[in-house]
Amino acid sequence: MMAGDVFRLSFRMPRERRKTPRLRSGSWAGLMILLLLGCGCSSEPATSVGGDSAGAHWVGTWSSAQQAPVPVVYQGPYRFRDETLRQVVRVSIGGTRLRVRFSNCLGAAPLVIDAASVGIQEQGAAIRPDSLRVLTFGGEPVVTVARGARVLSDPVDLAVPEEADLAVSVYVSGDTMPSTMHVRALQVSFISPAGDFTGVGEMPVVGTTTSWFWLSGVEVCAHPDTPVVVALGDSITDGYASTIGANAAYPSVLARRLLARTPGGSRIAVLNAGIGGNRVLADFIGPNVQARLDRDVLTQSGITHVILLAGINDIGIPELLGLPGANAEALIAGYRQIIQRVHARGLKIIGGTLLPYEGAMYYSAAGEETREAVNAWIRTGNAFDGIVDFDELVGDPANPRRMLPIYDSGDHLHPGDAGYAAMAEAAERALLPMIP
Repeated sequence: MMAGDVFRLSFRMPRERRKTPRLRSGSWAGLMILLLLGCGCSSEPATSVGGDSAGAHWVGTWSSAQQAPVPVVYQGPYRFRDETLRQVVRVSIGGTRLRVRFSNCLGAAPLVIDAASVGIQEQGAAIRPDSLRVLTFGGEPVVTVARGARVLSDPVDLAVPEEADLAVSVYVSGDTMPSTMHVRALQVSFISPAGDFTGVGEMPVVGTTTSWFWLSGVEVCAHPDTPVVVALGDSITDGYASTIGANAAYPSVLARRLLARTPGGSRIAVLNAGIGGNRVLADFIGPNVQARLDRDVLTQSGITHVILLAGINDIGIPELLGLPGANAEALIAGYRQIIQRVHARGLKIIGGTLLPYEGAMYYSAAGEETREAVNAWIRTGNAFDGIVDFDELVGDPANPRRMLPIYDSGDHLHPGDAGYAAMAEAAERALLPMIP
């Protein structure tokens, strides 16, 4: 237990809780219809799934990949009861209308969200007062998310600038153990004392967390031609070892670069579907990439492109367990399956070469041979629609098996902020020729 958790448990501010009505049994049919239709971008009935009569449609502007708690990695709170979580996320593109995705995909029991809201972060746990919006679900303020399920909020009108920091507040009165979460958010979110604070701009705080709970996406209404890029991978995509609160993971920097390229013009959304410790071929931390492809990638609203960077954990993690790592043939077969499924949706996919890792805790000479063979196939196999050669970018010319010190976070496996910035620039160069 962390010091913040002790304080959170011992200090409970007395507060009269708002009595939120439970979902009426007669509203379930309406809720199901709204969720199936995607709620529409306007307040009028939708004329098509995810769109409205003006032709706008829903696109993802932020996402996180969901995983179960990982005690070895995360020692923070898993259990919430009679508390409000105010979770901060940085969107890529903006809009004037949004909706929020919540997930209980890995929960052990149904999740009851008693109240939720969204607003633009002012500072810390404070929301800009004029931006606070109550979230409802099929017109009701309470929703029960079945085990393994996801829900969408009803749309709300809110002018969200590009790269805005949104604060999504969730109040749960019952015990939520264990939680569907994203372990390493690399963003500070806030935990309240006892009570529902979703409707207040200035929320009292008794603890913080650098994880997200149940929060899997934010969508905005946008032009139908808006490209949506999903970066899929492991801790290097997730942004491990980057500065907390700086939004320095390579997908975040890529989003920033793309917005700066076309100020006031066509916008490109970038979503992060990375999970630290993830593998292509087998579960380790989080479901493997192939298993979660539909949930975390292919169901993202408006998706047009995928950037895949994964496989180094398939090679290295078995070394820590005294087992042989995945061979090149098995990894390539896994990539081919991912590529086929992405292409079946009519989407484009870019392959990223695996970064050098000599000096990392699970480096081996045999693993290096596999990495080089996999990278050779990515470069010459013509299976991807494009490639971004991260290996060549960050490798030390004097020793290509090792990362350049300027890009190395210090563990010889993950880049630091400078390395992620260079990766984003390379990804931008690979991506732009593929976007009309």
